[in-house]
Amino acid sequence: MAITIPSAYIETFERTVRQLAQQKNSRLRKCVTEINNQSEKHNWDRLAASAARLKDAARKVSPAGGDGSGAVDSTDGLTWSRRNTVIQTYDTGEIIEPENIVQMLIDPKSASTENLVMNMQRTVDDILITAALADAKTGGGVDAAFPAGQVVDDGSAGYTAEISLDFILEVDEKFYENDVDPDEPRYFVIGPKQRRKLLQLIEVTSSDFQAKQALATGYLPDFLGFNWIVSNRLNVPSANQLDCLAFTKRALGLHVAGDIQAKVGERTDMSFAWQVYLMLHMAAVRVEDEHIVHCKLADTVT
Repeated sequence: MAITIPSAYIETFERTVRQLAQQKNSRLRKCVTEINNQSEKHNWDRLAASAARLKDAARKVSPAGGDGSGAVDSTDGLTWSRRNTVIQTYDTGEIIEPENIVQMLIDPKSASTENLVMNMQRTVDDILITAALADAKTGGGVDAAFPAGQVVDDGSAGYTAEISLDFILEVDEKFYENDVDPDEPRYFVIGPKQRRKLLQLIEVTSSDFQAKQALATGYLPDFLGFNWIVSNRLNVPSANQLDCLAFTKRALGLHVAGDIQAKVGERTDMSFAWQVYLMLHMAAVRVEDEHIVHCKLADTVT
């Protein structure tokens, strides 16, 4: 007699979709200067530091000639400059057939929308990371390259240096050399290997140096005044190399003309399939070079 019991076996399924491991939200958006304007471009006006002069005579006026007004002589003039952002549109989407919906216990439209929203949140980080090191658009039409003086590496323009206490102190020194206000919140974006290396440093993990127990909680303390952010989206120039970033909120400007929008609708031209569509309108630019440091680090742990 044939054994037919397995034909009566029952399969069960989860009632919710399990979204696989992925970065859900933007980690850098809160760390930059954001403006929300519905416009094609936004100008970020800048004014360089000025200096006082010695008053070497009483009642000093402008030289004779000119307009003869006798107005107080001016300084050499203030230095104005401008950076600007030009909005770009990013989108993503998915088509869901009607037969897929009726054959599933769950609603794939909801799960697909959730997945694509997380996709767009990560796109915001990509926009900011790209703008950090790219040429910055200026008001004069000549793009400004990332300044060489704001790069910290192993001394030979390479990526052989692993993150260390002295490396962080060198980055910290850059901010003080540039007279960056110490009250400005500072952020240091690193990869998983740099985090691992930091947790090997006694200065980070020992209670003799830190009030927070990094090894117990798994979270990095606000070491040397930096808020530490771990990202898997940093630029990888080559194998075992990583472009890490240290900056303040004034370093990058994010222009949001249209935030993340999600739309779900039937397509009458595609057999009434459901389309999930998301888009955003954003642009970012490096506004203040003095507030950002490009950290060329080896993506290794030895």
